[in-house]
Amino acid sequence: MKSKLLTTSLLASALFAGLGMSPAMAQHTNTPHVDRAQQAIGARIQQGLNSGHITPSEAQVLYRRDSDIAAREAYFKSNDQATPQERQQLRAELDALSAEVERMMANNVYNAPRAVGTPGLDNQEYRISQRIDEGVRSGHITQREARRLHNRERVIAQHEASFKADGRLTQQERRQLRSELRDLLDDVERAMRNGRGRG
Repeated sequence: MKSKLLTTSLLASALFAGLGMSPAMAQHTNTPHVDRAQQAIGARIQQGLNSGHITPSEAQVLYRRDSDIAAREAYFKSNDQATPQERQQLRAELDALSAEVERMMANNVYNAPRAVGTPGLDNQEYRISQRIDEGVRSGHITQREARRLHNRERVIAQHEASFKADGRLTQQERRQLRSELRDLLDDVERAMRNGRGRG
């Protein structure tokens, strides 16, 4: 863990230097909510690694996405401030990453005893997440809407993890998860339609 922190610190210093910023300058552009979210995601990925729900290669991909967001944050701060739109973008990206981590925690069976595979649900969750991101990119879904939708994704992932805690998933639990995912997808599509004028 110490080596990860050291590596992160070195990467951040190199990034700041590459952007012509000193770490002291970066501290003047506070994004405390973004920073706390990044710390929570990093801790959750580490927890997944420790429990065996996230493989080392998956963790590497997640950490790379987190680093990309951190690089974008440093770029936004390079003029001594991050605009409200830039902060919103960072929060939406972090919400999406957090939802992905929770999905992996809930669904992965790597080294997890008596874990339950749910490829059909996993694929549906992935498609919904991609659809939300597509809506944000096209301008049909606002950052605020995306945060709300990704939060619902996380709640569903937590329900799934809770259902799987005993090593099985009943038909009733599967039906409930499918129903929650259907409702979420309907809301995503509604947001896409309602936001047509924005895109």
